[in-house]
Amino acid sequence: MAEVLTDERIAGVLRPFVRATGPLLVALREGDPLRLRGRFDDADVPESEVGALRGALRKLDAMQLPGSTAWDAMSVEQRCDWWAQRVGRVLALIAGLPRFGGVITSRLPIRNALGITGQGLVLCAIAGELGVTDPVVRVRLLAAVLLERDLSPEVAAGPDPEADDERAAELTEDLDAAEREHGRATPKAVARTVWRMARALWEIDSELDKRPQGRFYHELIGSVPVIGVVGGYLGERSALRRIARQGVRWLRTQR
Repeated sequence: MAEVLTDERIAGVLRPFVRATGPLLVALREGDPLRLRGRFDDADVPESEVGALRGALRKLDAMQLPGSTAWDAMSVEQRCDWWAQRVGRVLALIAGLPRFGGVITSRLPIRNALGITGQGLVLCAIAGELGVTDPVVRVRLLAAVLLERDLSPEVAAGPDPEADDERAAELTEDLDAAEREHGRATPKAVARTVWRMARALWEIDSELDKRPQGRFYHELIGSVPVIGVVGGYLGERSALRRIARQGVRWLRTQR
Protein backbone atom coordinates (compact mmCIF):
# COMPACT_ATOMS: atom_id res chain seq x y z
CA MET A 1 0.00 0.00 0.00
CA ALA A 2 1.40 3.40 -0.98
CA GLU A 3 2.43 5.71 1.83
CA VAL A 4 -0.05 8.50 2.53
CA LEU A 5 1.92 11.72 2.70
CA THR A 6 0.75 14.66 4.77
CA ASP A 7 0.73 18.24 3.55
CA GLU A 8 3.56 18.95 5.96
CA ARG A 9 5.71 16.23 4.43
CA ILE A 10 4.99 17.47 0.91
CA ALA A 11 5.86 21.04 1.87
CA GLY A 12 9.01 19.87 3.63
CA VAL A 13 10.32 18.40 0.37
CA LEU A 14 9.18 21.27 -1.84
CA ARG A 15 10.66 24.09 0.25
CA PRO A 16 14.36 23.25 -0.38
CA PHE A 17 13.54 22.40 -3.99
CA VAL A 18 11.96 25.81 -4.58
CA ARG A 19 14.90 27.57 -2.95
CA ALA A 20 17.31 25.55 -5.09
CA THR A 21 15.59 26.62 -8.30
CA GLY A 22 16.56 30.22 -7.56
CA PRO A 23 20.32 30.02 -8.25
CA LEU A 24 19.77 27.72 -11.24
CA LEU A 25 17.22 30.00 -12.88
CA VAL A 26 19.30 33.09 -12.13
CA ALA A 27 22.26 31.45 -13.88
CA LEU A 28 20.11 30.79 -16.95
CA ARG A 29 18.14 34.03 -17.02
CA GLU A 30 20.36 36.75 -15.58
CA GLY A 31 23.83 35.32 -15.88
CA ASP A 32 24.27 36.38 -19.54
CA PRO A 33 25.62 32.92 -20.51
CA LEU A 34 26.62 34.11 -23.99
CA ARG A 35 28.29 37.29 -22.64
CA LEU A 36 26.11 39.43 -24.91
CA ARG A 37 25.26 42.39 -22.71
CA GLY A 38 27.04 45.52 -23.87
CA ARG A 39 28.84 43.58 -26.57
CA PHE A 40 27.71 45.84 -29.35
CA ASP A 41 28.53 49.22 -27.94
CA ASP A 42 30.76 50.52 -30.75
CA ALA A 43 33.11 52.16 -28.28
CA ASP A 44 33.78 48.85 -26.57
CA VAL A 45 33.99 46.39 -29.47
CA PRO A 46 37.59 45.10 -29.77
CA GLU A 47 39.30 44.77 -33.12
CA SER A 48 39.15 40.99 -32.85
CA GLU A 49 35.35 41.10 -33.05
CA VAL A 50 34.91 42.52 -36.49
CA GLY A 51 33.72 41.12 -39.78
CA ALA A 52 32.22 37.66 -39.76
CA LEU A 53 32.67 37.11 -36.02
CA ARG A 54 30.94 40.34 -35.12
CA GLY A 55 28.13 39.47 -37.54
CA ALA A 56 27.73 36.09 -35.90
CA LEU A 57 27.59 37.66 -32.46
CA ARG A 58 24.95 40.11 -33.64
CA LYS A 59 22.84 37.18 -34.83
CA LEU A 60 23.16 35.59 -31.40
CA ASP A 61 22.13 38.86 -29.80
CA ALA A 62 19.01 38.88 -31.96
CA MET A 63 18.00 35.45 -30.64
CA GLN A 64 15.54 35.18 -27.78
CA LEU A 65 18.03 34.03 -25.17
CA PRO A 66 18.64 35.36 -21.65
CA GLY A 67 21.18 38.15 -21.85
CA SER A 68 20.38 39.15 -25.41
CA THR A 69 18.88 42.42 -26.57
CA ALA A 70 15.90 40.49 -27.93
CA TRP A 71 15.30 38.97 -24.48
CA ASP A 72 15.29 42.42 -22.86
CA ALA A 73 12.66 43.55 -25.37
CA MET A 74 10.33 40.58 -24.79
CA SER A 75 7.08 40.97 -22.88
CA VAL A 76 6.40 39.01 -19.68
CA GLU A 77 4.04 36.70 -21.59
CA GLN A 78 6.71 36.02 -24.22
CA ARG A 79 9.28 35.16 -21.56
CA CYS A 80 6.86 32.78 -19.89
CA ASP A 81 6.30 31.09 -23.25
CA TRP A 82 10.08 30.90 -23.75
CA TRP A 83 10.59 29.00 -20.52
CA ALA A 84 7.79 26.59 -21.32
CA GLN A 85 8.81 26.03 -24.95
CA ARG A 86 12.58 26.37 -25.30
CA VAL A 87 13.72 25.13 -21.89
CA GLY A 88 10.83 22.73 -21.78
CA ARG A 89 12.12 20.92 -24.85
CA VAL A 90 15.38 20.00 -23.16
CA LEU A 91 13.72 19.06 -19.89
CA ALA A 92 11.09 17.01 -21.73
CA LEU A 93 13.77 15.08 -23.61
CA ILE A 94 15.62 14.25 -20.38
CA ALA A 95 12.41 13.16 -18.68
CA GLY A 96 11.41 11.09 -21.73
CA LEU A 97 14.66 9.11 -21.94
CA PRO A 98 13.59 6.44 -19.39
CA ARG A 99 10.92 5.44 -21.92
CA PHE A 100 13.64 3.82 -24.05
CA GLY A 101 12.83 0.40 -22.60
CA GLY A 102 9.10 0.74 -23.10
CA VAL A 103 6.68 -0.34 -20.36
CA ILE A 104 9.37 -1.70 -18.04
CA THR A 105 11.64 1.35 -17.83
CA SER A 106 8.79 3.85 -18.07
CA ARG A 107 7.72 2.72 -14.60
CA LEU A 108 11.05 3.54 -13.01
CA PRO A 109 10.81 6.25 -10.33
CA ILE A 110 13.46 8.29 -12.16
CA ARG A 111 11.00 9.16 -14.95
CA ASN A 112 8.54 10.91 -12.68
CA ALA A 113 11.31 12.46 -10.59
CA LEU A 114 12.99 14.00 -13.64
CA GLY A 115 9.66 15.00 -15.12
CA ILE A 116 8.43 16.85 -12.06
CA THR A 117 11.85 18.48 -11.63
CA GLY A 118 11.56 20.00 -15.10
CA GLN A 119 7.98 21.03 -14.49
CA GLY A 120 8.90 22.63 -11.17
CA LEU A 121 11.73 24.58 -12.77
CA VAL A 122 9.47 25.93 -15.50
CA LEU A 123 6.78 26.91 -12.99
CA CYS A 124 9.29 28.74 -10.79
CA ALA A 125 10.71 30.49 -13.86
CA ILE A 126 7.23 31.65 -14.87
CA ALA A 127 6.59 32.83 -11.32
CA GLY A 128 9.77 34.89 -11.53
CA GLU A 129 8.71 36.50 -14.80
CA LEU A 130 5.41 37.47 -13.15
CA GLY A 131 7.29 39.05 -10.26
CA VAL A 132 6.47 36.33 -7.70
CA THR A 133 9.63 35.76 -5.64
CA ASP A 134 8.12 34.64 -2.32
CA PRO A 135 9.17 30.98 -1.80
CA VAL A 136 5.98 30.32 0.19
CA VAL A 137 3.84 31.23 -2.82
CA ARG A 138 6.05 29.16 -5.11
CA VAL A 139 5.75 26.11 -2.83
CA ARG A 140 1.97 26.47 -2.89
CA LEU A 141 2.09 26.90 -6.69
CA LEU A 142 4.00 23.65 -7.25
CA ALA A 143 1.83 21.76 -4.79
CA ALA A 144 -1.38 22.98 -6.44
CA VAL A 145 -0.43 22.55 -10.11
CA LEU A 146 1.76 19.46 -9.90
CA LEU A 147 0.44 17.50 -6.92
CA GLU A 148 -3.17 18.67 -6.54
CA ARG A 149 -2.48 19.84 -2.99
CA ASP A 150 -3.92 23.06 -1.59
CA LEU A 151 -1.32 23.97 1.02
CA SER A 152 -2.01 26.69 3.54
CA PRO A 153 0.56 29.53 3.71
CA GLU A 154 1.53 28.38 7.20
CA VAL A 155 2.29 24.82 6.09
CA ALA A 156 4.11 26.05 2.98
CA ALA A 157 6.28 28.38 5.09
CA GLY A 158 7.40 25.60 7.44
CA PRO A 159 8.83 25.81 10.96
CA ASP A 160 12.53 26.27 10.16
CA PRO A 161 13.52 28.42 7.13
CA GLU A 162 17.20 28.17 8.02
CA ALA A 163 17.11 24.38 7.73
CA ASP A 164 15.40 24.71 4.34
CA ASP A 165 18.13 27.12 3.20
CA GLU A 166 20.84 24.69 4.31
CA ARG A 167 19.23 21.83 2.39
CA ALA A 168 18.86 24.02 -0.70
CA ALA A 169 22.55 24.93 -0.47
CA GLU A 170 23.38 21.22 -0.58
CA LEU A 171 21.31 20.83 -3.75
CA THR A 172 23.11 23.73 -5.46
CA GLU A 173 26.65 23.13 -4.23
CA ASP A 174 27.80 22.16 -7.74
CA LEU A 175 26.61 25.52 -9.05
CA ASP A 176 28.46 27.32 -6.26
CA ALA A 177 31.63 25.36 -6.98
CA ALA A 178 31.42 26.14 -10.70
CA GLU A 179 30.90 29.83 -9.94
CA ARG A 180 34.00 29.91 -7.75
CA GLU A 181 36.15 27.99 -10.24
CA HIS A 182 34.89 29.24 -13.60
CA GLY A 183 32.97 32.38 -12.74
CA ARG A 184 29.77 30.90 -14.18
CA ALA A 185 27.49 27.88 -14.11
CA THR A 186 28.85 25.13 -16.36
CA PRO A 187 26.67 22.58 -18.20
CA LYS A 188 28.07 19.84 -15.95
CA ALA A 189 27.16 21.80 -12.82
CA VAL A 190 23.64 22.42 -14.15
CA ALA A 191 23.16 18.72 -14.98
CA ARG A 192 24.39 17.60 -11.56
CA THR A 193 22.13 20.12 -9.86
CA VAL A 194 19.08 18.90 -11.79
CA TRP A 195 19.97 15.33 -10.81
CA ARG A 196 20.29 16.27 -7.12
CA MET A 197 16.93 18.02 -7.24
CA ALA A 198 15.28 15.00 -8.87
CA ARG A 199 16.70 12.71 -6.19
CA ALA A 200 15.33 15.03 -3.51
CA LEU A 201 11.85 14.64 -4.97
CA TRP A 202 12.08 10.85 -4.75
CA GLU A 203 11.15 11.28 -1.10
CA ILE A 204 7.55 11.84 -2.19
CA ASP A 205 7.57 9.21 -4.94
CA SER A 206 4.08 7.97 -4.08
CA GLU A 207 2.71 11.42 -5.02
CA LEU A 208 4.61 11.96 -8.26
CA ASP A 209 2.09 10.12 -10.44
CA LYS A 210 -0.29 13.02 -9.82
CA ARG A 211 1.85 15.38 -11.87
CA PRO A 212 0.44 16.43 -15.28
CA GLN A 213 1.53 13.98 -17.95
CA GLY A 214 0.95 13.31 -21.63
CA ARG A 215 -2.24 12.26 -23.37
CA PHE A 216 -3.29 8.62 -23.62
CA TYR A 217 -1.75 8.26 -27.09
CA HIS A 218 1.60 9.51 -25.76
CA GLU A 219 1.40 6.75 -23.17
CA LEU A 220 0.69 4.18 -25.87
CA ILE A 221 3.74 5.23 -27.87
CA GLY A 222 5.80 5.38 -24.68
CA SER A 223 5.04 1.74 -23.92
CA VAL A 224 6.89 0.57 -27.04
CA PRO A 225 10.62 -0.17 -26.57
CA VAL A 226 13.09 2.23 -28.26
CA ILE A 227 10.50 4.50 -29.90
CA GLY A 228 9.01 4.98 -26.46
CA VAL A 229 11.47 7.88 -26.09
CA VAL A 230 9.46 9.75 -28.72
CA GLY A 231 6.21 9.17 -26.85
CA GLY A 232 7.86 10.20 -23.61
CA TYR A 233 9.23 13.40 -25.13
CA LEU A 234 5.94 14.40 -26.75
CA GLY A 235 4.03 13.57 -23.58
CA GLU A 236 6.31 15.70 -21.41
CA ARG A 237 6.08 18.59 -23.90
CA SER A 238 2.28 18.39 -23.86
CA ALA A 239 2.26 18.36 -20.06
CA LEU A 240 4.62 21.34 -19.84
CA ARG A 241 2.34 23.44 -22.03
CA ARG A 242 -0.59 22.64 -19.77
CA ILE A 243 1.22 23.33 -16.51
CA ALA A 244 2.53 26.64 -17.89
CA ARG A 245 -1.06 27.80 -18.56
CA GLN A 246 -2.27 26.46 -15.23
CA GLY A 247 0.61 28.09 -13.39
CA VAL A 248 -0.11 31.52 -14.87
CA ARG A 249 -3.81 31.18 -14.01
CA TRP A 250 -3.07 30.07 -10.44
CA LEU A 251 -0.65 32.95 -9.83
CA ARG A 252 -3.04 35.53 -11.21
CA THR A 253 -5.95 34.26 -9.11
CA GLN A 254 -3.76 34.52 -6.00
CA ARG A 255 -3.26 38.19 -6.71
